Amino acid sequence: MSELTLPTARQRPLDPPDEVTALRQQGAIHRMTYADGHQGWLVTGHAAARAVLASPHFSNRPEHMHPPIPSARMELATRPEKLRVPPGFFLRMDPPDHTRFRRLLTGQFTVRRMKMLEPRIEEITGACLDAMEAAGPPVDLVQEFALPIPSLVICELLGVPYDERAQFQADTKVLASLEAKAEEAIAALGGISSYLYGLVQRKRKEPGDDLLSGLIEGGELSDEELTGVGVLLLIAGHETTANMLGLGTYALLTNPDQLAAMRDDPAVVDNGVEELLRHLTIIHLGPMRTALEDVEIEGVMIGAGETVTIHLPAVNRDSARFADAERLDVTRPAGGHLTFGHGIHQCLGQQLARAEMRIAYPALLRRFPGLRLAVTPEEVPMRSDMSIYGVHRLPVTW
Repeated sequence: MSELTLPTARQRPLDPPDEVTALRQQGAIHRMTYADGHQGWLVTGHAAARAVLASPHFSNRPEHMHPPIPSARMELATRPEKLRVPPGFFLRMDPPDHTRFRRLLTGQFTVRRMKMLEPRIEEITGACLDAMEAAGPPVDLVQEFALPIPSLVICELLGVPYDERAQFQADTKVLASLEAKAEEAIAALGGISSYLYGLVQRKRKEPGDDLLSGLIEGGELSDEELTGVGVLLLIAGHETTANMLGLGTYALLTNPDQLAAMRDDPAVVDNGVEELLRHLTIIHLGPMRTALEDVEIEGVMIGAGETVTIHLPAVNRDSARFADAERLDVTRPAGGHLTFGHGIHQCLGQQLARAEMRIAYPALLRRFPGLRLAVTPEEVPMRSDMSIYGVHRLPVTW
């Protein structure tokens, strides 16, 4: 019987828990006891994680999952009869259902289309920086910069009025909280779903030049499916990049040599974005998969019905894949990390996220060359209580 439970307490804000790092150094796959007593697995090795994520023998459906830590929110996420996965929320589907939605949306997130969005991302970034400069220091960089940029971009892409953002941002925060009560999570999902359903109705009457209107025009999805797609893209489109921008800036401000390289050398930026994605890995609880049949991964037999939790922060520090893996080095050759996942569920919006970060980081650092924390690094509140890691607030001055 395994005695290992998932360690979550970080000894240093930018590193995985020391216990997980020690596990990774011992091996790639470990027996783990889940919050409900289920005997499953923890993956800490890069090659093993890729193999699980690429295998068609693992399911991403919530009814097969077990909660890795004691949390009302995470238990709900694995109990579809309590927190119903909306139709169209294809992240939690397997083929062929997943394939149908993914096919419809892949064309909306091409590299070419994301390149076409870059001038607009630059405008939005510039407007946020202008507002920061006009307000004067100190400011909370999360509220003034990290959150509004991806929120504005995904709102424009989907066709969501930005002035209606307050409620869906509040609902998203509840859904990401590991401390939310069950009824709070259910209410938050209901709130954001109700909002998107109403928006779909409005767009049926008055379509625009946006992704939701295009899907409506395609005629393949019901209103309920369009709502689920909208919920997924709206949450994922601003929550993840916002936390990368906040946490990435914190990492650079506490590593001045890396900040200088990102600010002063345009040739570093692409690699720097990938390195921040690798080193910080904001997806710090999961992804999870459950074996549909017995599957052997790196010599370990994972039995049918057993849930696997992939520890991405540990996986992205695997020295078998990355040289000097514990060090943040924005000049490191890009690629290889699994922050956007792998296989059929690899992040649909990864090129959009990359574009936002490639534009936002250097623009911020060049506009405010004296940018620095307005508090000590230890006083910055970290998002240890959320499923997406980052900083709750980032007080800065210049």
